[in-house]
Amino acid sequence: MPRFAANLTMMFGELPFLDRFAAAADAGFRAVEFLFPYDHPAETIRKAADSAGLRIVLFNLPPGDWAAGERGIAAFPERADEFTRALALGLDYARVLSVPRLHLMAGIAPSQSAPHRNRYRDAIAEAAESAGPSGIDILLEPLNRRDMPGYLLSDFAMAEYLIDSLGLPNVKLQFDIYHRQIMHGDVTEALRTLLPIIGHVQTASVPGRNEPGTGELDDTRIFGVLDRIGYQGHVGCEYRPLSTTGEGLGWFVPWRE
Repeated sequence: MPRFAANLTMMFGELPFLDRFAAAADAGFRAVEFLFPYDHPAETIRKAADSAGLRIVLFNLPPGDWAAGERGIAAFPERADEFTRALALGLDYARVLSVPRLHLMAGIAPSQSAPHRNRYRDAIAEAAESAGPSGIDILLEPLNRRDMPGYLLSDFAMAEYLIDSLGLPNVKLQFDIYHRQIMHGDVTEALRTLLPIIGHVQTASVPGRNEPGTGELDDTRIFGVLDRIGYQGHVGCEYRPLSTTGEGLGWFVPWRE
C-alpha cells in the first residue's frame, strides 16, 4: 500500500507551521514533507516532528530569494559560491532532521543556454558528492511551465538524461504526477518505465492541484499502479485543499496506515 506524506507547506495551512505536525499525525499521516524549513531552527522542527511521531521524508534546498520570484540558483554560473553556501545550509538541516532526500531546484533560466545547463549539471554533481557521505539523495523534479514559467528543468527527458549521464547513485527523479500530466501525460506508463530512477513521488489533482479524486485523473488507479510496480517510497501530498485540509481528507481514508 502506498505510504503518504502530508506536505505541510500546502496542507493544514489554517495552522502555524509548527502546529501542522501534530495535525498531520492526528489525521493519520506517519510522514511529512515541506518546501523549506529555514524560517525555524532545525532543532525546533525536529522536536515538533518527534513529538508527533512523524518522519520527515523531503524538503527543498534553499532556492534563492523565493519572495522575489527566484526558484533555485543551481543553474547560474555567477552564483556558484552562493549555491555552495546554500547547499551546506540545506545539508545541515537534513542531518539534524534525519531527512533522506533533498530536492535541488534548477532556477528560472533558458533551457537551451549551454552555460546554464552546464552549471546546473555541475551543481547537481556538487550536491550529490556533498550529500553522499550522509546517505542523502539529491532529487531533480521537472516542473511545468504553466505553473512556473521559464523554469529550466521543464521536461522529464532532460531529467532522465541528466540522471543517466551523471551516473551518480544518489541523484534521482522526483516524479510529480501533477506536473507529469500537464507536461506529457502518460502517467502510469512513465511510472513503470522510470521506476529505477525514481526517488520520490508527489500527487495532486489535475488541473486544479487540489485533493486526489477532484480532477481529470483516476488517482486511485494510479496509487494502485504504484503498488503493482513495487514502488517502495512515500507519496508526497503536494496539493492545495479546496477547503480546510480536514474536510478534504476523504480520499485518504482507504490509505491510512
